[in-house]
Amino acid sequence: MNIKLVAIDLDGTLLDSNKKISPRAEKAIRDIREKGVRVTIATGRMFASTRPYAEHLDLELPLITYQGALVKLKDNTNILYQRNVPSYLAQEVVAMAREHGYPLNFYLDDHVLVEKASPEILNYARKYNVEVEEINDLTEMSDIGPIKLLAINEREEELMKFEEKCRDVFGEELYITKSMPEYLEFMHPEATKAKGLEAVEDYLGIGDGETMAIGDSFNDLEMLHYAGVSVVMGNAREEIKAAADYITASNDNDGVAEALEKIILKKEVRF
Repeated sequence: MNIKLVAIDLDGTLLDSNKKISPRAEKAIRDIREKGVRVTIATGRMFASTRPYAEHLDLELPLITYQGALVKLKDNTNILYQRNVPSYLAQEVVAMAREHGYPLNFYLDDHVLVEKASPEILNYARKYNVEVEEINDLTEMSDIGPIKLLAINEREEELMKFEEKCRDVFGEELYITKSMPEYLEFMHPEATKAKGLEAVEDYLGIGDGETMAIGDSFNDLEMLHYAGVSVVMGNAREEIKAAADYITASNDNDGVAEALEKIILKKEVRF
């Protein structure tokens, strides 16, 4: 297969457990770009926390951020695709989160708004190097549709129960997914990494079967199913691995580099 575009997730995929990109992965990305293969990032992160990695890798393509809700050039000038959560649905999510005692992040114009900077939210802010702004009442934003909302609970079983309730309430009105086991995210139903990848394909004039996607989590599934070639990290859960054409090494063992070397550069590395 002639791969012309590779979309790579960040956390749990390109980044190791210390949030670093390995020298081997950097070299593999440089090498495939020298062969004419284009590379972009596809992440649940906000645009502001994605751009530094794109700049570090000198990527020129639009970045797929917020799970695909915002696809934008790294110079911040051109939005290819954007889907915000309708304001009335956002307020229903806020109400449900309050009712069940969940801290909630409200993402608007690359700012994170919260009603209370709980320990979970402060840990999130440190982990992803983002600032949060406290406001008295998120319902004051009732006329504005956020690009994403995120509920946090490090007790995964409790969060799964809340997820089930939310799916029962919202059905297909919202795209509900997880980027990490402790993060439950709410987006517009057309805000998926697959939709974001499609927008980049259209921008480049590349066909559906000419792309490769690399990911590790639930929020990567749509993109993995959509891409011509799907690669799942060795650190992913079994239900994610089931979507893979190839399973590579973990994010702490150069899984991205291994996949690029084997599939595109045709080097003799293990799978």
